[in-house]
Formats: sequence, C-alpha cells, structure tokens
Amino acid sequence: MTHPFLDLAPLSAARFAEIQDRVARLLDTRQDVVIMQGEALLPLEGAIRGTAGPGTTALNVVTGPYGQTFGNWLRDCGATVVDLEVPFHTAVTAEQIREAFAERPEIDFVSLVHAEAATGNTNPVAEIGDVVQERGALFYLDAVASVGAEPVLPDAWGVDLCVIGAQKAMGGPAGVSAVSVSERAWARMAANPGAPRRSYLSLLDWKQRWLDGGRKALPHAPAQLEMLALEACLERIEKVGLAAVTARHASAAAATRAGALALGGGLEPFVYEARDAAPVATTLRVPAGLVASELVARALEGDPTLPLAAGGGALSAEMIRVNHYGTDATVSAVQASLAALGAALAEQGQAVDLEGARRAVETTWR
Repeated sequence: MTHPFLDLAPLSAARFAEIQDRVARLLDTRQDVVIMQGEALLPLEGAIRGTAGPGTTALNVVTGPYGQTFGNWLRDCGATVVDLEVPFHTAVTAEQIREAFAERPEIDFVSLVHAEAATGNTNPVAEIGDVVQERGALFYLDAVASVGAEPVLPDAWGVDLCVIGAQKAMGGPAGVSAVSVSERAWARMAANPGAPRRSYLSLLDWKQRWLDGGRKALPHAPAQLEMLALEACLERIEKVGLAAVTARHASAAAATRAGALALGGGLEPFVYEARDAAPVATTLRVPAGLVASELVARALEGDPTLPLAAGGGALSAEMIRVNHYGTDATVSAVQASLAALGAALAEQGQAVDLEGARRAVETTWR
C-alpha cells in the first residue's frame, strides 16, 4: 500500500528552485539563496569555513553559546579572532562594534547572532550593519531563531551571509536550512584556498553546480520530506502575512514578560531590558535557593508538551526558558506555561499570583 510520507515522487529541480525563490522573498533579498540539506549548523559552519582563513581578522560577538561556537570555528580556520563578549542578560550595541573597529581597524569579518534563543536576547542588527558597512567588513549573521519572529533584512542591513532555519518561529522542519550570499561573500570564498570544495559543507559547490548552471540539475538528491515541509510553512506564512506572524511573536514575548512579573514567586526577567529581549523566547531567573531545572521538571509533570526548558549548561541552575515560537506563540501556550511554573513555585513555598499572571497575559496581548 502507498503511504503519503514514504511513496514520494522525486522533487524536481524546478520545484526546488521555486522554494528557493520563496525563501528569498521571505528575506526580501536579491542575493543568491542556497537551501542546504541539513540543520542550520550546516550553512552556519559552511559559511564561516568558506570565507574565513589565516588572513582574516574576525570580530566575533558573543551574546550566547552560538557566538562561542562561531569563535571556535573561526580559530580553527586560522583566523585571528577578536571576541566581543557581552553579558548574556543584555544586547551588544552599535557603539561597542564601532569601538572594536577603532581598536582593531584590520577587522574584515564580523560574526553575530541576531536572536539568541538560548539566552533570550536579541541584537540591533540594522544599527550594527551600518557600522560594519562603513568599515567594509564582511557581515555574517545567524538569523535562525529570529526569522519569522522579527524582521530579517539582509540587503537593507548589509548582511553578506544570512543563515536561517525553519524550526523555530517559522514553524517548519529542523532538517533543512538556507543562507543568502552576497557577491562579496562569493568573491571571498572563491579567493579562499581553504574554502570547502567537493564537500557537504561547500557553498561553492552549490554555486558552481546549481546556481551557475541555471538551477537545472540538483547536485544531489534533496531531502524531500524536509523540502515539502519547508514549502508548507512558507505557504502558511505567505497566507497569513509575515507582518502578522512577527506581530504574534512580539505579543507572545510581551505577554510572557508581563505575566511572569505579575506571577511573582521570585521570578525575574533574565534579560534586564524589554528592548533587548528576543521575541522567540523569554528567559527567567529563578529565586535564590531554587534550581531552575528542578522547577521545570516539576512544571512539566502535568503537561510535558509545554514549551518550557531550563537553561543549557551552567545556566541550568538559574535560568528558565519559555519558548513561545511557532505554534507556541499563542495566548494559551503562554498562560499554560506560566500557570505550570506558578504551581511548581508554590510547591516550593513561593508566593505566586496565578490570577494576576493570567490577567497580565490577556491584557498585554490585547
């Protein structure tokens, strides 16, 4: 018997190209877009290894764990790396970027994460892009968490390599991702003897075998299920409208922050200023004496599908993350998450106001 997920006709090059064009429209970009057949770490690593090498001086902005990873890749490529480490409870500023250039004018590459879902902050890419363009450096941006939750505009912001994934705010699959590539970035790759070639990490392979060939023949068999899922989530965003999708995520973030403050129980926003808080996830600091991972585990006992998680690594003791992205960017998901956290806090003897939190969420969302 046939099965809708198993007995699939091959995905044609024309349909692959059409999906690629829809990603370009999502990003409002005229740059080349490459859809890569893997989770977003694939183009994230491929873009760095393609454009960085022993002659590169990279300003690597660290506002969370992914910035740390990018610095490791850059060093592995032989680049000289200047880490700009910013406390995870805030965002980097354009002025800090400008100061870094003043101290190290030889910087020719800037790597930045737009929204850090792991720490709950988001960075002002438009303002930073102005500074990077002034200095003529190549601008690499991880917009995996931010796309669909807030504007992502590589052309307007002067981003040369903009990597996205569908698994968060877009509400799509994790097994496929994309990167927009500027002409400057292609030129940097072509001149880089260390850029991956004849490799799954290679963006140059996609350019030479797919883009330069008029997108007539795919370099290898595409991941059909993931590509069809990506197409479906793009169709959904187009139907609703990108502005409506980003507005829903902004409402979810504002309502979660207001609800957590009204809930009490010793919870505090991990990201101090609301303007620095990412619309995909709200991070909360637990009161002294309590362990975040234990509170989350207790909150999930009643409903393990709630979008709650403890912080990763060393943050697991102090941080709780409410992941209000994709299908969880709803009033009901936010209220259920805060109610479960409130119950877990009450069990630990903390004074909470469940009704106040519910009202704050509804009022803020409206």
